[in-house]
Amino acid sequence: MEVESIKPYSSEGGKAKQVEEMFDSIAPAYDFMNRAMTLGIDRWWRRVAVRMVGKSHPNCILDVATGTGDFAIDLYRKLQPEAVVGIDLSQGMLDVAREKIARRGLQNVLTVQQGDCLALPFEDKSFDAVTVAFGVRNFEHLLQGYEQMHRVLRSGGVLCVVELSTPRNRFVRWFYDLYTLHIIPWFGALKSGDKSAYRYLPQSIAAVPQGDDMLAIMRKAGFKNCQVKRLTFGTCSIYLGEK
Repeated sequence: MEVESIKPYSSEGGKAKQVEEMFDSIAPAYDFMNRAMTLGIDRWWRRVAVRMVGKSHPNCILDVATGTGDFAIDLYRKLQPEAVVGIDLSQGMLDVAREKIARRGLQNVLTVQQGDCLALPFEDKSFDAVTVAFGVRNFEHLLQGYEQMHRVLRSGGVLCVVELSTPRNRFVRWFYDLYTLHIIPWFGALKSGDKSAYRYLPQSIAAVPQGDDMLAIMRKAGFKNCQVKRLTFGTCSIYLGEK
């Protein structure tokens, strides 16, 4: 089953609207669940991705599917660009992000806004780097999302996608399946009250294109010099591409 057809709540209706409703629902518990689900390793994954983005020395960064703003904040604090802009479908997630940004006094350099990744509200060639952390599997149309990110990148700009993935080692995969298919949905429902959201998570990870298949979509959207770096037994993949 293609990842675009995996939806949080039902087979009827558009995926984007359901994803928006899902993240609005789980926004208060999202950060806690991220730490719990990954045992805190997600922080390290983002640090690795920030270092990879930093090699291109971007001055203006767009963080797509910014969620509660963790990646956008990391990008600014480590790379010190002139500006970071975050965009997300979910107002509930953005409310959490704005609180974090305000606590850190970053309102003048880090802004977030609601918007659709399939129709980015920015001019062509507006950013030196575009990033997405744990978000592309939620795109209603994956190729269209990549094409939009390619459009708003300046020539020579870099795209960095951090995404959960399934390990290829059979022994690791057994424990991974037990954890993601059984423990996470149970614990996620207990903490957030939304059973469907944490059933959707492992389904979307399993369905999203991975490795060479993801790189092929990036190339089709116009990116070059595409590469993938796998982390933590293959449970996370970082994809890089250039315009």
